Amino acid sequence: MNFPNLSSESRLGRLARLPLALVPSELILPILQGPLRGKRWISGSATHGCWLGSYEYDKQQIIAREVWPGSVFYDIGANVGFYSLLSSLLVGYGKVFAFEPAPRNLPYLRRHLELNHAGNVQVLPLAISNTMGQAHFQIEASGLMGHLAEGGSTTVATATLDSLVESGRIAPPNFIKMDIEGAELLALQGSSQVFQRFHPVLFLATHGADVETECRELLRKWGYDLKEIGGKSSDRNELLAKTPF
Repeated sequence: MNFPNLSSESRLGRLARLPLALVPSELILPILQGPLRGKRWISGSATHGCWLGSYEYDKQQIIAREVWPGSVFYDIGANVGFYSLLSSLLVGYGKVFAFEPAPRNLPYLRRHLELNHAGNVQVLPLAISNTMGQAHFQIEASGLMGHLAEGGSTTVATATLDSLVESGRIAPPNFIKMDIEGAELLALQGSSQVFQRFHPVLFLATHGADVETECRELLRKWGYDLKEIGGKSSDRNELLAKTPF
């Protein structure tokens, strides 16, 4: 049973969501469709599209086709764990590293992993950037998302992928999903050795035209081919980046 047209961007999806305001916020529900069908989800933790299974449906399908058992997957900007669960299922005996700095999201992320017995996922409460240390972080009004920003309302720990891999704290990646609300270029700049040495496949969400242009230029410099995933909005785009070797 698949209903990809139940996206919140479609008219049918918006109509279908009208009764969802009545769903209790802490109800544990099965995910209804897609690769995670049957997995357990907390209803009020994120958009209803997660437990409906329609959340970023095209991206789900592409990740499910690309990722292989035994691989290492980084979920950068894990939020409350939708892609952490998906990658956990796909890598099997492999390993997932879930990076999430927002204090509101971390308990939900860990609870979703517990509910679904995702023992191959390690949570790291870090913002991936181009520096090691701490940085200001602005949490959006909904509490669901946030981004690195000068004068942000809270402070979070930051790290670079290069430093984490070089120190042996995390294993080198085969796949990286990155969705960090505009800090993508900073994260890539702090990951140059990882990308040029290990050539992971990248599922990248860019936020803002300038950031997208700079990310594209950097990835092409590293030998990556780029392909758009799904539809592009005015300020956001989804890219699949792979090297030919």
